[in-house]
Amino acid sequence: MKLFEQKFYESMHTKVPLLDKVTRFIVTTKGKQMRPMFVFLCAKLVGEVNEKTFRGASMIELIHTATLVHDDVVDESFKRRNFFSINALWKNKIAVLVGDFLLSKSVLLSTDNKDYDLLHVIARTIREMSEGELLQLEKARTLDITEDVYYEIIRQKTATLIAACCEIGVLSNNADEDLAKKMQIFGTKTGMAFQIKDDLFDYLSANAIGKPVGIDIQEQKMTLPLIYSLKNANAKDRKYHFETVKKYKDNKKRVKELIDFVKFTGGLDYALSVMNNYYEEAKLILTDFPDSEAKTSLHLMLDYVIERKF
Repeated sequence: MKLFEQKFYESMHTKVPLLDKVTRFIVTTKGKQMRPMFVFLCAKLVGEVNEKTFRGASMIELIHTATLVHDDVVDESFKRRNFFSINALWKNKIAVLVGDFLLSKSVLLSTDNKDYDLLHVIARTIREMSEGELLQLEKARTLDITEDVYYEIIRQKTATLIAACCEIGVLSNNADEDLAKKMQIFGTKTGMAFQIKDDLFDYLSANAIGKPVGIDIQEQKMTLPLIYSLKNANAKDRKYHFETVKKYKDNKKRVKELIDFVKFTGGLDYALSVMNNYYEEAKLILTDFPDSEAKTSLHLMLDYVIERKF
């Protein structure tokens, strides 16, 4: 990971002073870097980490960073991981252009090295993430999200990037189509569990992750616990709590009532059971591989996905 950090920074290098200043800031405020870890561990599952693996991990992190920068603009968010966001420090126009720059760097990293198999994965991933974000924005207006639509949104928005990590990891060791597909499915199931866990934080103590309780409700994001509880409520309760999301999302009393309603009607338990199903399905895929340090570490990563406190 130390070697990766150096290579990742080199992949963002530019002669434009302003861009270089922003990219230095990005490197110093990096997050958990879970996604590059998935690339390296999946590569080690079937071979060794090589230069193509490092390029693949850098491409993933470039895309991930670009989407975070763009998301902060879309969400009008001025903080990320307790640091000021790019748009807070340099305004929206620069933030959008920095995101575009990072996306272009990820594509160039593959074409310059003729990693066309990785480019295919990257292009598909960017398309799906954009579609997922737009689908969520569309549904935030109408609030008519079914469980199936919710799964499609989180698959495209979150799971598709983790799927790309796992697919790229094995492709860096010349995996065949079947193995690449298997690891893509493993990454998708892991990513689905990851996002459901994230959505559960909206109903839990704010202190654990620093994310205010009820923030998804205030942003009119219909997540799995809420979708389940509303679907199974009587007409009167459904209408009342639906109105909270639609018209009274800034009313703290109504939001607290809605959170209590979701907890009382089993929304959290249902979401937990779905998350655990994805976790078990992902674990099952790993049984096809011989025991190794990489396999053990992937099991630990899976455990982290569902047990994390932030």
